[in-house]
Amino acid sequence: MSQLSCHEVTLGYEGEAVVSGLSFDVNVGDYLCIVGENGSGKSTLMNTILGLKSPMSGTIMAGDGLEPNEIGYLPQQNVAQKDFPASVREVVLSGCLNRCGLRPFYTKEEKQMAADNMEKLGISALAKRCYRELSGGQQQRTLLARALCATRKILLLDEPAAGLDPMAAADMYALIAGLNREKITIIMISHDISAAVSYATHILHIGRRSSLFFGTTADYLQSEPGLAYAGWAGA
Repeated sequence: MSQLSCHEVTLGYEGEAVVSGLSFDVNVGDYLCIVGENGSGKSTLMNTILGLKSPMSGTIMAGDGLEPNEIGYLPQQNVAQKDFPASVREVVLSGCLNRCGLRPFYTKEEKQMAADNMEKLGISALAKRCYRELSGGQQQRTLLARALCATRKILLLDEPAAGLDPMAAADMYALIAGLNREKITIIMISHDISAAVSYATHILHIGRRSSLFFGTTADYLQSEPGLAYAGWAGA
């Protein structure tokens, strides 16, 4: 069943198209990696899926009863966000904010959800720790737990292993793969082409200097953009 359908979409900035003719479908339980060179429109596409930006043309439609507030999002962190002065528990709970509406408190169920997601990601012992005191890997686990509080269906991840050491990056990819096995759909931007082709069921390749591609990972590795990009990246 399709959760997200993108049809003939054109994306751009200030009236100038960056990518056009973009069409793909994401089904329940898929693991889609979005790859391509810098400036090709990957983050713009993610912002458009989130409803933060409108396409210049074409349509992006949700299916499977997916509501905008049911998408979990793990953005790239900036320096200010890494220094956020809140406890791990407070950061994770903030993933429930879209459920609260005008309600100025978290319900018992929402607090339990946050506790369950911290347990799932192995950070329960860090609940009272200040977020900015954590290692990079611990911060990403915290943000992933936060994203899980917003969804039971689909996660959008923007370079979730960026800046992590190799062991922490491998750990993050393993956690994401485990969530996908629980039938949570994954859409992930990644410059780590080796990880992308190792974990993803599908690849969306967008780029200024190469053809668009959408299909299975196996087909991508035999395609013109896949042979050029994955080969160049050493996958």
